[in-house]
Amino acid sequence: MNPLYYKPEHAWAADFIPFFKDGTYYLYYLLDWRDKEKYGEGTPWYLVTTKDLVHFTDHGEMLARGSRDEQDLYVFTGSAVEGLGKYHIFYTGHNHYLAAQDKPMQGIMHAVSDDLLHWNKLPEEVFYAPEERFERNDWRDPFVFWNQEAGEYWMLVCARLTNGPSRRRGCTALCTSKDLVHWQVSDQPFYAPGLYHTHECPDLFRWGDWWYLLFSEYSERTVTRYRMARSLQGPWLAPQQDTFDGRALYAAKTASDGQRRYLFGWNPTREGAKDYHTWQWGGNLAFHELWQRPDGTLAVRPPEPVLNAFSAPGSSVLQPGLGESLISSQSVRLAAPESFACSTAGLMPAACRIESSITFEPGTLGCGLVLRSSADYEQGYYIRLEPRYQRIVFDAWPRPGDQPYMLGLERPLTLVAGQPVRITVLIEGTVVEVYVNGDTAMSARMYDIPTGSWGFFVQQGAAAFEHFSLCTRPAGD
Repeated sequence: MNPLYYKPEHAWAADFIPFFKDGTYYLYYLLDWRDKEKYGEGTPWYLVTTKDLVHFTDHGEMLARGSRDEQDLYVFTGSAVEGLGKYHIFYTGHNHYLAAQDKPMQGIMHAVSDDLLHWNKLPEEVFYAPEERFERNDWRDPFVFWNQEAGEYWMLVCARLTNGPSRRRGCTALCTSKDLVHWQVSDQPFYAPGLYHTHECPDLFRWGDWWYLLFSEYSERTVTRYRMARSLQGPWLAPQQDTFDGRALYAAKTASDGQRRYLFGWNPTREGAKDYHTWQWGGNLAFHELWQRPDGTLAVRPPEPVLNAFSAPGSSVLQPGLGESLISSQSVRLAAPESFACSTAGLMPAACRIESSITFEPGTLGCGLVLRSSADYEQGYYIRLEPRYQRIVFDAWPRPGDQPYMLGLERPLTLVAGQPVRITVLIEGTVVEVYVNGDTAMSARMYDIPTGSWGFFVQQGAAAFEHFSLCTRPAGD
């Protein structure tokens, strides 16, 4: 079956660089084999394309990694742009061995193409950070676009200033060009709030009256954030909720077909394929659809093509479990004022879509979905609404030590007793994508418990679960 959350065979993907052209999404990405001994050192760019966000075609290597003596031993993140009769990739050339030669480890590099599939590197055009203003070894992730108002190309670069507290020097630098060859570095950064170590993988687009600047940071939290402004001159405003997802989505960048805009990132794996182990660099493609609220702030919802891929109805007959339950064909009410109650519906498929509307009663401390539960309820994963903390979290049992849930896998959420909460969960193997009320997303992973039942639970309270369903993908899709 064609995977919905793409990863290369025998390798992993990171930092997707999306570009849309003639009905096709070109998703360039950084490939990591995680096997230096077998495959050698360095990171190349590969390409996967899709017309429908469901079926993917792998085109293999696009930008080869350089040698140990070349700037681009690691071909790191950048952007693709069409201009001056060609397609252009601007990318990061990274080589840590160059530091021993007193040379910058990172430089901005250029490649050109006539068809988006065959690329010619132009190593002679590499340029580096002006060291009187920016640190030499953090100069990466170029994002290039045509600025119609200025009549020139602009490049946003992940950089660090040479002064200020070390962990707050991160900024988005600005470079300008008329010909996509010669670049002038602006004296002033494009955006420098003095908050984060770096602003990785910048992305910028206009939607109606607003400009949006995206970047990813790992110093306060490992997340993708955004800012909004009425013009490119700012001021860049931080909305109250400035993230799109939690810990398990990173380096997200966007592309649009002119009708819809999607946010493409990656859902990281964990070391040893074990719950609670350290998150790793790279994993599977993960993506959400962006939409714009009336006040200009952004929200995310599940991509409709992915929802529709789960079109085969599955079994959703609930059975009594623990505690008090009142079950009908399309609803169940669970009550446990001072305890725990649950109801499950049999074995959960490895790939499925689960949906339900949840309405909890006043005083309820927790309720939600249980995934891959054992028959004795001693093991399982929990997607839990926590009204007293106004959040949704991803949890598992058993869990190590004193952890209330999987740290980093939580999202703020307005929860009011009596008001329904609509939840959609998309699962494929170890990948989990949770959507709430069509505006909040939370990515996660499930490793330790490979199989089990699905259902609903409530803890110290009561809740009704209505209009629930489970769907799988049709055979052969």
